This record gives sequence, structure tokens and C-alpha cells, in this order.
Amino acid sequence: MTEIEYPTTRESSCPFAPAATVREMTRDNPVGKVRIWDGSTPWFITRHADQRALLNDPRLSIDEKRAGYPHMTRARAASAPHHPQLITNTDPPEHTRLRRTVNAPFMVKRVEAQRPRIQEVLDDLIDDMLDGPRPADLVQAIGLPVPTLVITEILGAPYQDHELFQHTSHVLISHESTPEEAAKAGQAIGAYLSELLDRKTAEPGDDVVSEMAARVVAGEMTRPEAITMANAILIAGHETSASMISLGTLALLRNPDQLALLRDNSDDPKFVANAVEELLRYLTIVHSGIRRIADADIELHGTVIRAGDGVIFDLAAANWDDAEFPEADRLDLRRPARRHHAFGYGVHQCLGQSLARVELQVAYGTLYRRIPTLALAVPFEEVPFAMEGVAYGLKSLPVTW
Repeated sequence: MTEIEYPTTRESSCPFAPAATVREMTRDNPVGKVRIWDGSTPWFITRHADQRALLNDPRLSIDEKRAGYPHMTRARAASAPHHPQLITNTDPPEHTRLRRTVNAPFMVKRVEAQRPRIQEVLDDLIDDMLDGPRPADLVQAIGLPVPTLVITEILGAPYQDHELFQHTSHVLISHESTPEEAAKAGQAIGAYLSELLDRKTAEPGDDVVSEMAARVVAGEMTRPEAITMANAILIAGHETSASMISLGTLALLRNPDQLALLRDNSDDPKFVANAVEELLRYLTIVHSGIRRIADADIELHGTVIRAGDGVIFDLAAANWDDAEFPEADRLDLRRPARRHHAFGYGVHQCLGQSLARVELQVAYGTLYRRIPTLALAVPFEEVPFAMEGVAYGLKSLPVTW
């Protein structure tokens, strides 16, 4: 049985790719183990088909408070016993109840209604970038502002407080944060959101925090649940899309034939939507695995995962599984890629995936059409990657035109 250290570094020759050892496990060892930060060795599931089966299996739990749960970081392990119940740490039926309280704003119909506003935000930011100096940092000019503006409007939080959101989010998801740093960041954003909840209780608007405030008043959710849920939405709502806009641009600049294909088909919504799915598959920015703990014995390929064992699913490995996506190491915007696991799979798959898809469709369908000569301002090897978080991204992306 193969055992490796985890998380692993990505390939230096192609930072978008899972580590070679992980791809070898996908091909040769259907059930392996990894050694994580605390020395424990949870099971490691990399194949696409196995993830599909197990992530829908009720014998696996997401309850992070249980002994043996394979936490991502020391800070997460320290804070887990104090977390209220959330959609990210509960199983059905409690998970179903909690998800229902926040699901409505992220339904496809409501998200589609946001498309004109997202387009307006993006066009304004592109105008500002074109009017500014060259080279420009695409992360700061486009990548971060688009999803942050959108999610703050959906939540009902003022955009001028975005530096607080971005700083606390970074600390809370970074593998390098100490438990003390994470606790301080959690307290800061918690206090901010508590005050925002009070304001929305007194003066409700058409936004998510106002909806949650009404549910708290009605006794349908607790105040700590509302605050922690708002924080989770805030983090997920801007971190992942921000990374994808910049990383997707870098991947396309690295694959000019695919960039030209996207630019030539930017007026075809179906092509753009499929291109988004392929970029989500190819990049798979959540690179630290998703975690579960077994409630009962589970047999997989002749190996028994015992009750109480931790399990890690490497999403990038599944999305680069040649058995599901032939020539998975090739970016192919014509590939049918919707079965990817970039948003996870099963009942706990990402709440905000519809919003992320629309944001990325607008971004990828607009940016390269508006700036057809967009190019890297530094060699690819000098682009600084940010690998320390739950999701990887770029520290900056210097571009010119």
C-alpha cells in the first residue's frame, strides 16, 4: 500500500497538475494512505469513480468534532470543538435543515438574475484597468474585486469593508496560520458580522443577512449559526472565484490555441459555459482534499476502511483521472467536463457553485474579447503562486496588452 505526505506540492513543470505521486496512486493504487500534519494516516481516495461512490455514501460523516477526523490544519483542529453546527460540518438531516435556510439566494434562477449586474461590475473594472498603467496586476484589478463586489451585495455587507473580509478569509483558510492567528481572525470577522446582523434585524434589506436575521427572529436558526454561516458564504463566495479568474487567465495564456478558441466563440453561451467546466476541471483549485470519517466499515477494492478511520478525497486527482477524462493533462475547451469534482460531489457539494459558474462565464466570455491582446508581462516561471490555502491561487498576475 502506498503512503505519501499530504498535502503534496504540485508539479514544478506544470503547477496546475496534481503531484506525480498522486497521479501514480490514481493509476496504480486504488486505495492508499497519506500522512498529514499531525502524523495520522487517513485513507486517500483519488479515483473519480470511487469518489462518486463514497461521497454519496451515508456511512461517511463530515462531523469534524469526532475523534479521528482528519483536519486540514492544526488551527482547524483546535477550533473545531467550538464551531456551531454548519452545512460544512453536519450530516443529514441537520445538514438538510441548515442548507435550506441559505439555499434560496444561490438557486440557479436567482443567480441568473445577477448576470447583468456581474457583467456591469466586470465591464467597469476592465474600463478602469485599461485606463490605468501597464503592466497591471489582474488579481487586484479584476480577480479579487469581481467576486468580492458580487458576494458583498448578495450578503448585504458594504464593499468598503473588503480589506477586512479578504484579510480574515486568507488567515482562516491558510495552512500557515497558527491557532492563535485563526482565532483572532475569526473573532474579528465574527464581531463584524454580529453587528451587521443587528443592523439587518432592525433595517432589513433584500439580501442574505437580512433573510437570516428574519430566520433568527422566527426561531428557525440560531444567532451563532447565522453569523458563522454568513462568514462561510463570504469566504467561499470570493476566495474561489477570485483564484479561478486569475488562474484561468494564466492557463489560457499558457495554452494560446485554447485562448484563441474561447475568444472566437465568446458570443456562444454554450461554448463559454463548457469552457468554464473544463477550466474548473483542469485547475481544481481546492488542493488540500475534502475530509470525512467513517461511521461504519466500508469495503473498497478489497480493502476495508474501518469505522472511525479518517478519509481524504483529492479532487484534483479525480479530475485528472484518465479513466474519466482521457488525456486529462491536456486543456481542451471542447471536452465534455461537467462531471468534474471541482465543487465536490454529493450532498455537501459547494453551495455557491451556480454563482461561481455565472461569474466565470461572464469573466471568461468578456475579458479576452474586450482585451484581445492580453499577454503576460513577465515570464510564466516568474508568476508567483499562492499555495498555502485550502484553495491555491496567484499572489499576482502581471499582464499587459
